[in-house]
Amino acid sequence: MKKDESDVQAAVEKMTAAFQNSEIETVMSAYEHGAAVLFEPGQPVTDERQLRRMFSDMAAAKPVFTYSGHEVVASGDTALHIAPWRMTAHAPDGQEIVQTGLSVAVLRRQADGSWKMVIDNPHGDRLLPQTK
Repeated sequence: MKKDESDVQAAVEKMTAAFQNSEIETVMSAYEHGAAVLFEPGQPVTDERQLRRMFSDMAAAKPVFTYSGHEVVASGDTALHIAPWRMTAHAPDGQEIVQTGLSVAVLRRQADGSWKMVIDNPHGDRLLPQTK
């Protein structure tokens, strides 16, 4: 894996670890100002206060994410990160929540060389046919 690709994957993994640990300021620092995050399919959120609130609310469920692989394509200062994920968490009543999806994220290299997310869509598989 090339350095840019490993740096992008590390940026995504750092954000995921921070989210699992309810470190919301670290989560927010993983995104560019004005980044779009899709908590629900087809509904991008760009307002930073709303993003912070939604991440905080979701972190309260103590989510644990696992990825079954990562694919990163970098070209210049832009990168695409794709990863199938599984999340387990617990609702306020203690009921287990299990979700899966395909994360598709666009990142941009910053002036300091770090990578930040510009678009984060954890529902990248929603348009694929569902097999039963």
